[in-house]
Amino acid sequence: MRFAIMIEGQQGVTWDDWLALARDCERLGFETLFRSDHYGNDWDAPFVGSLDAWGTICGLAAVTERLRLGTLVSPATFRHPSNLAKLAVTADHISAGRIELGIGTGWMEQEHRAYGFPFPPMRERMDRLAEQLEVIAGSFAPGPFSFSGEHFSVAELDATPKPVQQPFPLLMGGKAAPRGARLAARFAAEYNVVEATPEEAAAARERLDRACTEAGRDPATLRFSLMHPFLIGRDAGERERRAAALPGGAAGTSLAGTPEQIVARLREYEAAGIERVMLQHLLVRDRDALELIAAEVVPAFA
Repeated sequence: MRFAIMIEGQQGVTWDDWLALARDCERLGFETLFRSDHYGNDWDAPFVGSLDAWGTICGLAAVTERLRLGTLVSPATFRHPSNLAKLAVTADHISAGRIELGIGTGWMEQEHRAYGFPFPPMRERMDRLAEQLEVIAGSFAPGPFSFSGEHFSVAELDATPKPVQQPFPLLMGGKAAPRGARLAARFAAEYNVVEATPEEAAAARERLDRACTEAGRDPATLRFSLMHPFLIGRDAGERERRAAALPGGAAGTSLAGTPEQIVARLREYEAAGIERVMLQHLLVRDRDALELIAAEVVPAFA
């Protein structure tokens, strides 16, 4: 199992916070630092606000050397796919090929209304996502291409420069429902489930395997990952102190306990087919929690 850190940027994470997080992740050997692509939080509190996801990633790409960076995920409702593809390619060139692009439908209605983004029904958001995948994949591929859809179109576009990474890793997420699984089988390098139980993850993996087989793709080529908040402590007292500081209902996460208990839980996910875990680090200034994960959890899966 591989390990990444995922940060909810809409928690008021400052640029100094991002620099510290990236340096810690690189120093501690985490593979990737993911961030949400949100502009406001969804908890029962006033909006805290967020720096732009792709502006942040481009900045971090310039000041890191090994750490991979990506969004988890960029909503199809925020940007034209040509714009999103150009942002990802720019970051990929700045980083010399260390970028991953996660895209999804968008879900936080409150945020969309606050910032003036359209928030159509789920069926239309899925339609937009499908078209985004077509345009982004075409932008990344060699040569010119055209696409005409209900929501997005490009005409004889030869988007240059192309990504440093070939192929460029696209990541999708959700519950692996039929349409999403079919899109992942066509376009994605990785599929991510969010806060699924091991049993739910195993069922999602089966649906993805079936979609790949039906599309004529080897299921083993579609990587499978989990995003999940964590709560770690060397003992019960340390764990409870962190729990008291967590926002919303995050303290009830099932990925909680001592390092040994978290390793045991992750073994269940490993058995369900999870190949990478994006640990949702909600206490962004708690550097000791990352140190503890790196020292006592990651080595168990080396």
